[in-house]
Amino acid sequence: MNVAVISMFVSIVALTLVVTYFAAKRTKTASEFYTAGGGLTGWQNGLAIAGDYLSAASFLGIAGAIALFGFDGFFYSIGYLVAYLVVMFIVAEPLRNLGKYTLADMIHSRFDARKVRGVAAGSTITIVIFYMIAQLVGAGALIQLLFDIPYTWAVLLVGVMMTTYVLFGGMTATSWVQIIKAALLMIATVVISVMVLFQFNFNILEMFSTVSANEGPGFLNPGGQGRAPIDSISLMLALVLGTAGLPHILMRFFTVRDAKTARSSVVTATWIVGIFYLLTIFLGFGAAAFVGSEDIMAANPAGNMAAPLLAERLGGDLFMSFVAAVAFATILAVVAGLVLSGASAFAHDVYGQIIKKGKATGKQEVVAARIASVTVAALSIVLALFAQNMNVAFLVALAFCVAASANLPVIVYTIYWKRFNTAGAISAMLSGLFSALILVAVSPNVIKPDGTAFITGEPLIDLTNPAIISVPIGFLGGIVGTMLSKERNEKKYAEVKVIANTGLKNVN
Repeated sequence: MNVAVISMFVSIVALTLVVTYFAAKRTKTASEFYTAGGGLTGWQNGLAIAGDYLSAASFLGIAGAIALFGFDGFFYSIGYLVAYLVVMFIVAEPLRNLGKYTLADMIHSRFDARKVRGVAAGSTITIVIFYMIAQLVGAGALIQLLFDIPYTWAVLLVGVMMTTYVLFGGMTATSWVQIIKAALLMIATVVISVMVLFQFNFNILEMFSTVSANEGPGFLNPGGQGRAPIDSISLMLALVLGTAGLPHILMRFFTVRDAKTARSSVVTATWIVGIFYLLTIFLGFGAAAFVGSEDIMAANPAGNMAAPLLAERLGGDLFMSFVAAVAFATILAVVAGLVLSGASAFAHDVYGQIIKKGKATGKQEVVAARIASVTVAALSIVLALFAQNMNVAFLVALAFCVAASANLPVIVYTIYWKRFNTAGAISAMLSGLFSALILVAVSPNVIKPDGTAFITGEPLIDLTNPAIISVPIGFLGGIVGTMLSKERNEKKYAEVKVIANTGLKNVN
């Protein structure tokens, strides 16, 4: 165990705990716990959004996917980047104007029904758990590599720390941890990219030629992963549309004072995210050139340790320690945001609005949220223990699939479809959610004849990401449910439309 590794980790952890300590002093009300009192500026929230979005899947998973599969791995970078255009132009402003703390608040602005809240909260918690598993798998692999401790203990360590941030600091602590982490992650990524380019005399074509010679010409072309074209299209659909339905990203738009600031947040985040995903080319191909697929897979079969190993080859133990510490901070920040969004869905939507029928005090909701934080974290930890050898980028892509199938249809219809009603909202969420989960359960992710998945056998579908089927089912479910119901609420839609576009409340 290297002294530099310990020092870097202790420094990062100490910094985040100091942030949590000061944030805890400012977290008293429900608004402060859920949304930091709406007091973040555009650039602060933009950095925090980027921190939320640039997860272990981005830094560890994508670098590994590109290093092992070449161009096919870069599909993830393209999808994640383009997704922000959907968020910026369709979702950000209406969501901020209509919502308060959670996605269910936004839907409830048009449909005053507890069952809609319940379904929306269930969808949120499902997506959070999928995403959490990915982060914990990445964290477990990272800590196991650096400290040579069992994977189980590594996952438990991360789980305890992330829960601490949420329990005591709420959204304020989570936001500032994400801001710090985003800055550190960009510094690490830029430095690694420059070091890789330096090895190739700052000639990108020379880098591609070297990698192509080592790995074969097909490494730079689509299809290196053996994925069928329809499967690649399905993956891209999940990535591009899924961001607009991710609860921990949507929740960030409630941390600013108005829609204008929400838009500026997305612009800031888009620049940071865009630069980062372009640089993943150098992380992935650099790892392929200087580490090699055999050593990458020896450290972790899914390739999740490609970036830290590349840092070690180019900069030695000290630089690898810094990169690993940044990756650890990345995971801690993202999982804290995920825990908070899941806990908010339960405490605010289920407990506060359904069980207490809107009569819960802010203090009661905060207590419920803290209890829910522990529950969500515990469940995610247990599931992560069984997913050790799965690539974290792939796991996150499945979360994106569920988000695109269950949440995006109801968001779009709520904002833009006049005829949409309560039955349509419920059917859209349920059809999208269950179709995505069922299709994943019968896919090669879960069933494989060679015994490398959870179940040995023949999968019922060949798609590793079923978004191309489940997303249309979600949108179609909303249409069918609406048409089969006699409920009409055009007057309410007119009110919602004005609020969504202007932010003006109490429209008559």
